[in-house]
Amino acid sequence: MRAVIAEDSVLLRIGLVKVLEMAGFEVAAETGDAEGVLAAVEEHRPDLALLDVRMPPGFTDEGVRAALMIRSQYPGTAVLLLSQFVEERYAADLLSSRSGAGIGYLLKQRVADVEEFIDALRRVAAGGTALDPQVVAQLLLRRGGPDPLERLTPRERDVLALMAEGRSNAAIATGLVVSESAVAKHINNIFAKLDLPPAAEAHRRVLAVLRFLDGTP
Repeated sequence: MRAVIAEDSVLLRIGLVKVLEMAGFEVAAETGDAEGVLAAVEEHRPDLALLDVRMPPGFTDEGVRAALMIRSQYPGTAVLLLSQFVEERYAADLLSSRSGAGIGYLLKQRVADVEEFIDALRRVAAGGTALDPQVVAQLLLRRGGPDPLERLTPRERDVLALMAEGRSNAAIATGLVVSESAVAKHINNIFAKLDLPPAAEAHRRVLAVLRFLDGTP
């Protein structure tokens, strides 16, 4: 799999290149600004684009705007945003963009756990999600209006919250101290109660997570 990286900190960018190569990615291009990553995606059509939220010249939302353009113009490219702080508005903007590719939003501190970060990279590149637990919590506080999940039981909500973080069935089972078969049953109930049509398991998981986070009825 090929990837492009956009991070203005040279030291962090070097580290990210090494981590992606450890994960089996070919880093096709690396850049320090949004304009550069858009050009790199157009040229290389990578499987994954890894972007910092704030980059030159304004250090505001350049990475988010670039990510939204990538998801619109290159729907086959998965996008993973990195941020120094929890900025739920940016995460919500990313989640509201519909694309078949994976999406992720992690705090930069997660990069320090290399094994977990590599797992997140692979999940997103494969079409899944990787959302920082702190981002999930902020998005749930932000969401208002009718609750599209009122049909779910408390345990099913717990399962869906862990799905939103990108956890596998095995990891959910460990976290909730239940069997994997129980987790699978909860997930099937979630799909049914959210009226998600039969489809590939990974695709329905992403749809369920999006509905969970953006409050779509």
